[in-house]
Amino acid sequence: MYYLIQFCGHSWIFTNMTVRFFSFGKDSMVDTFYAIGLVMQLCQSVSLLELLHIYVGIESNHLLPRFLQLTERVIVLFMVITSQEEVQEKYVVCVLFIFWNLLDMVRYTYSMLSVIGISYAVLTWFSQTLWMPIYPLCVLAEAFTIYQSLPYFESFGTYSTKMPFDLSICFPYVLKIYLMMLFVGMYFTYNHLYSERRDILRVFPNKKKM
Repeated sequence: MYYLIQFCGHSWIFTNMTVRFFSFGKDSMVDTFYAIGLVMQLCQSVSLLELLHIYVGIESNHLLPRFLQLTERVIVLFMVITSQEEVQEKYVVCVLFIFWNLLDMVRYTYSMLSVIGISYAVLTWFSQTLWMPIYPLCVLAEAFTIYQSLPYFESFGTYSTKMPFDLSICFPYVLKIYLMMLFVGMYFTYNHLYSERRDILRVFPNKKKM
């Protein structure tokens, strides 16, 4: 049921974005967040349940790589895009949402069918291969979104706080540090996903023979 709900949510977002683009062209990209932002926030919030699924053993996956992927999205969506209206109108937000939804529609379709014992060779290969070009593009889009948000965080002082003894937390500097960590996390996650892909595609032909 979880995979089905997520699949329906991301399919709705992707279909909505596609129809709006063919109807209004580039103008639809500017107000992407206003059109589908609430549903995107809901889907990403619910996706945090995956950490619980892995922890209790419902889902067989590694906790740390999934945690890194979810953290990327939560920080970019909730702390960067949602908090700055000026960023919400950037084209990169539309591009980022397209990448996220492409990955999730395929991933949740594969996972939903897998838990009920249905396997298709094409879908298995596609779900284990699509992320290879798309995931690095996602990270680049996330990094570019953060980069474009920096002037607004500096101007408005969002999340920046003053502390006793003349100390302060300047959130733009926190984001700049996070930008470096983002690519370190991408390297770790990419290696994990590649190892997982190799293992799944190695086992799948044997399952077909059986």
